[in-house]
Amino acid sequence: MRRIASAGVLPGTAVLLAGALLAGCSTPPKSGPAWTAEAGDSGAAPTATASPEGSATAAASAGATPAASGSATAQPAATASAWKTFSDPAKTVVFELPETWIAQAVPPEEGTLPGAIKIEVKKPDGTFMAALRTGLPPSSADCPEDARRPYTVISSVPVELSAAGGEGTIPPRVVFRAIQGYRFFGSYGITNLIGGPDGQACELRNIVRGPAGKGDYSFGDLVSVRAFAPDEKVAPAKAFDTLEQAAKYASESADFANVQRMLMSLEIKN
Repeated sequence: MRRIASAGVLPGTAVLLAGALLAGCSTPPKSGPAWTAEAGDSGAAPTATASPEGSATAAASAGATPAASGSATAQPAATASAWKTFSDPAKTVVFELPETWIAQAVPPEEGTLPGAIKIEVKKPDGTFMAALRTGLPPSSADCPEDARRPYTVISSVPVELSAAGGEGTIPPRVVFRAIQGYRFFGSYGITNLIGGPDGQACELRNIVRGPAGKGDYSFGDLVSVRAFAPDEKVAPAKAFDTLEQAAKYASESADFANVQRMLMSLEIKN
């Protein structure tokens, strides 16, 4: 078994705006997030085992038992050295992102509530990293038991979102979770909802329940992720052959370190 635990995280420090929306100043770099990992034996085809989103730990089973695990330390991934701050014109949302990344307002999807906004964040080469959506209508999709799939919480870190505090099932957290299909499909975002009962879910929602009448919020690569079919487009979700690969992405990827720091910097104002 491999156990991945968030050992430390940084508050965000800055963000870049696109067009007339971008304003901010650079700040000195701070130390990046760090993780420790326990590497165990690897056996047959891996199966996912969930830890609660409300915990800062996650478990990934690959045919080994906890007693068989060894231990190793993963090196922390560094975040960008310079950051700037983004705010929409109405000052309803504020977050930070690497100085070279681009935040751009785009039209929100149909069906969102009046006043909804959508901000897409991309790298300079156009790679999509995350989208902030507000005014999402509350929803609760049915999830028949025979359609549920195992999921694993790879990373889970508390985040403060006082103005967005609708009624969820857990306090808000920045999570990276993977659901099991023909591969493991990973997605990161902010949520105050667990994926599902007993480590099983039809989809993992990167949703924060908002106050009554304000709609829900989403800040992540996808609003929700599920087990895709082989002929479906996966991106921007991440696809991994093993949970060990997903754990390595969370512990070693500079992109993930930057995204996590960006998501944690979000402030929502009524």
